Amino acid sequence: MASTDGGDLARNRLGAIARTAGRVGAEMREADEVAGTAGEYDEPEPYPSRLTERIAAARWATGHRGSVALAGVAVLAVVIALGVVWRDRPVPEPVPPLPSVDSVVATAPVPPPVPEPENLPADLVVSVVGLVHRPGLVTTAPGARVADALDAAGGVAPGADLVGLNLARRIADGDQIVVGLSPPQPIPHGSGVSGAAPQGGDGPDGDAGGVPGQGKIDLNAADEATLDSLPGVGPVTAASIVAFRQANGPFADVEQLGEVDGIGPARLARLRELVTV
Repeated sequence: MASTDGGDLARNRLGAIARTAGRVGAEMREADEVAGTAGEYDEPEPYPSRLTERIAAARWATGHRGSVALAGVAVLAVVIALGVVWRDRPVPEPVPPLPSVDSVVATAPVPPPVPEPENLPADLVVSVVGLVHRPGLVTTAPGARVADALDAAGGVAPGADLVGLNLARRIADGDQIVVGLSPPQPIPHGSGVSGAAPQGGDGPDGDAGGVPGQGKIDLNAADEATLDSLPGVGPVTAASIVAFRQANGPFADVEQLGEVDGIGPARLARLRELVTV
């Protein structure tokens, strides 16, 4: 009995050892499998370094919704920037068009034609005598003045007195301008010029240049002093009459007196009743 109990006890112990060994072997195999799997990863780093990387990964790993939100924000920022640039761009100011010269000229009123004056002499012929450089007949334009006639006669000679001469007066055709000479003195009463001489002879009181009974001066016989006594005839004109008579011979008629320098139509009309040939 005792040997039987001892054998059962030994068998029980061996079985327990075998079961324990089996469990240990299974645990060792599981440990080996776990160890093999863990060998595929790197050795874990210290805790603070892994925490920082996880925080950084969590910051940027936003997922699909986060990526869409970031893209929308970027697009909005671009749109705002473009709007600011477009608003602040320089705006060119339009330049007003220049007025058309052709249109102004086309619309300008045409002045009416100025009627040409009729029956106006082309030139004026006047007589300039006295202290001028070229006494005689001069030609001036219509509307000329005394000063223009003096210039046409070569200008005033030195010493001429112009106090009694109106240089601004307009001249007419046939006028005579006397420069620097005193006006003719009136003929004294009883002289042979204006008085009548006895009929039929040259008495001692008669004028050799006059015509008996008429009181006119003979242009072919009178000297310069006698001719100078005529109204409107001065020393220069009297000398011109004598010079004309010497150059062309005796006067054929009174009208030939108009050919003498210094005698125009107006003066000839005054002398026509005072002289004879």
